[in-house]
Amino acid sequence: MNYEGTLMLNKKCALEYTLDILEGKWTILILRDLASGVKRFGELRHSLYPISPKTLTDRLRMLEEQRIIMRTIYSEVPLHVEYELTARGRSLEPIFEAMKIWARSQDASLKG
Repeated sequence: MNYEGTLMLNKKCALEYTLDILEGKWTILILRDLASGVKRFGELRHSLYPISPKTLTDRLRMLEEQRIIMRTIYSEVPLHVEYELTARGRSLEPIFEAMKIWARSQDASLKG
């Protein structure tokens, strides 16, 4: 990442590019939760406990900047914000499925 938090496009390889987008412990778990549908901030925070609000906010902003997720603000009372995967975000789902298959092949007791 560069100093502005955006990806540099002159990466050495495609895997490095992908890993830059999916960086950090929480990023893939956020995407896992959003793969099941639209979520509010509080729902994500609850399902990802013990993630801090700052870390969740930072990851959501980064994913939004990368067009992996979309944030929708509803100005009704009370104000609320919802997050969902974009088509680009959904295109990552086969990667996550491959990761689950690999993990289960290493440890049959794993679920999910």
